[in-house]
Amino acid sequence: MSIQANEVASWLQANPKFFEDYADLVAEIFIPHPHGGRAIPIAERQILTLREKNKLIETKLGELLQFGEENDQIGDKVHKLTVGLLQARDLAGVLGTLNYHLQDHFRVPHLAVRLWGGEADETLSEFAPVDAEVRVLARSLATPYCGPYVTDEVMGWLGESAPHLKSFTQVALKADGEPFGLLVLASEDPQRFYPEMGTLYLARIGELASAALGRYLD
Repeated sequence: MSIQANEVASWLQANPKFFEDYADLVAEIFIPHPHGGRAIPIAERQILTLREKNKLIETKLGELLQFGEENDQIGDKVHKLTVGLLQARDLAGVLGTLNYHLQDHFRVPHLAVRLWGGEADETLSEFAPVDAEVRVLARSLATPYCGPYVTDEVMGWLGESAPHLKSFTQVALKADGEPFGLLVLASEDPQRFYPEMGTLYLARIGELASAALGRYLD
């Protein structure tokens, strides 16, 4: 009767004293090196396995530390944006602050804002008329959209750079759940705003912008 490898493994797990009783035998067993070449003792193979596991753990830890540092940097930028929006004295100041921080601190190469709530300020391009399709889109955005598509109208807001833009974020600006505007970020890099990216900070920026702009749109 043949014995299966999993049966041997189960028996050894259930009888760890075997390794004490037959320590000399275990020391004499050689197995192939994981990377080829000479055969090595089981003990040496275990050491190599532990080293490989340690390398994986170190790599994961390094990634976590990097993500933590990146989140700290983004959090600092969001804090500075918040302070700037609080210091703005009028609607034009809020829009200018938003534009400055997104382009200079967050390195967003292109952005556009359209507003349709409250009394329009015809001196600001942000109050240019928008189609009903855009308002429907803003109402449907429960979370920020990230990806390669925007409508032709939204693309037109981005000026001469529009034909070269490959990725976009669209964030609805809302008050009491109702949209009164749309914030659009864009980049020539197709991977800058991709569908699977996290949107936590984008959502927070949208909430900050909504609160700051909403003060002047009642």
